[in-house]
Amino acid sequence: MYMSRHRATASGETEISFPKLECWNPLAKVAIIAAQVHAKRVLCGISSELLQERFLASADEPMKAVIANRALIQAAARKLIEKQAYEEDGSIMIRRGDI
Repeated sequence: MYMSRHRATASGETEISFPKLECWNPLAKVAIIAAQVHAKRVLCGISSELLQERFLASADEPMKAVIANRALIQAAARKLIEKQAYEEDGSIMIRRGDI
């Protein structure tokens, strides 16, 4: 799915919120949290490897680390959205240097 890039409001701020939506992609081994940017959904991913490295996530239950560290993950996603660091498909991917 392609998501469009988002512009700042007239005041210069990007409207970003994070509904309590998350899921695990077992094929890609990526946890996804949803962001709402100007009423459009943006998927923000973080790899199992990074969850294990940064948050000592269990390989069997990586989503527990996402829930426990949601605020830090959201802060990293927010910074990437504000920088407009979108992937080709319109998603955000959180990497080592981002968190």
